[in-house]
Amino acid sequence: MLKIALPNKGSLSEGAIRLVSEAGYTCKRYGRELKIIDTANDVEFIFLRPRDIAIYVSNGILDLGITGRDLAIDSEANLAELLSMGFAKSKFFYAVPNESDLSPETFSGITIATSYPNLVAGDLAKRNIEAKIIRLDGAIEISINLGVADAIADVVQTGRTMVEAGLKTVGGSVLDSEAVLVGRTGSVADKDQVSVFIERLRGIIVAREYVMIEYDVEKENLESACVVTPGIEAPTVAPLRKDNWYAVKSMIRKEEINGIMDELVKLGAKGIIATCIKTCRI
Repeated sequence: MLKIALPNKGSLSEGAIRLVSEAGYTCKRYGRELKIIDTANDVEFIFLRPRDIAIYVSNGILDLGITGRDLAIDSEANLAELLSMGFAKSKFFYAVPNESDLSPETFSGITIATSYPNLVAGDLAKRNIEAKIIRLDGAIEISINLGVADAIADVVQTGRTMVEAGLKTVGGSVLDSEAVLVGRTGSVADKDQVSVFIERLRGIIVAREYVMIEYDVEKENLESACVVTPGIEAPTVAPLRKDNWYAVKSMIRKEEINGIMDELVKLGAKGIIATCIKTCRI
C-alpha cells in the first residue's frame, strides 16, 4: 500500500486535499483523523505537520508527501521534488525596518530571525555573508521591534503582515515557493503506483491552466483563426452543414481567453464558447 503524507492544516492542507480528491482519491477528513485509507486505490494518507513531512519521507517511513518547497529545502532532507503543484505560492524575502538602510549585501555581523535557519544559512553562504541566525517558530515580524534581531527572513504572500509591522522587503526573492510533491531520493516505492498518482495530479494541475474553446468560422478566415487558437498539437476542425463554415475546437490558456475571444470576433467567428477542463493528459 502506498503511503502518502498530506499537510494537516493551513492553505497547504486545503489545496492538497482538493487536488488529490479531484484526482480520484479518497482523502477528505471529517474531523481530526490522522490517517485515511483509500482501499479502492490502495493508498494510505497520513496527515502531518507540513514541516515534519520532509523528515518522514526522507527516512523512508512514508513514500510520498505534499509540503512547501521552502519547508523541504529548509529540512535539508534527502528528497527529490517530483511535481510542482501550483498552489500555496509564496516568496521568501529578507525584511528590515522601513527606516533601515540594510540590504542583504550589508548583513555581515547582524542578527537575523527566521523560521527557516537552514534556508537562510545556505543563502548567506552563497553571498559570503556571516551573520547570526536565530530560529523562531512564530511572530517573526515582531522580533525586530523587541530587539531580538536586526532583520528577518520569512515567506511573503500578500505582504500585509510586514507592512503592518513597519517592515520592508530588501533584495530579490531568495526562493519562490509553492506546494510540491516530494519523494525520497532513490525511493523503492511501487514505481507504477507512484507514476499513476503523479500523472493524475499533473492532469488536474494542467487542466486548471487551460479551457476548451469552440467556435464556428468561415473558410476564408479558418487559417487565421487556427493561428489564434493553435491548440496543443493542432485544433480540431470539422465542416458544418452550412457551406464554407467550419467548427473549431482547441485548448487555450485560461489567462488568455478574453484576448483570444476578441481576436476571434474580429475574424467573424460565431458561437464562441469556452468551457472548463476537469482533467487531461497532454
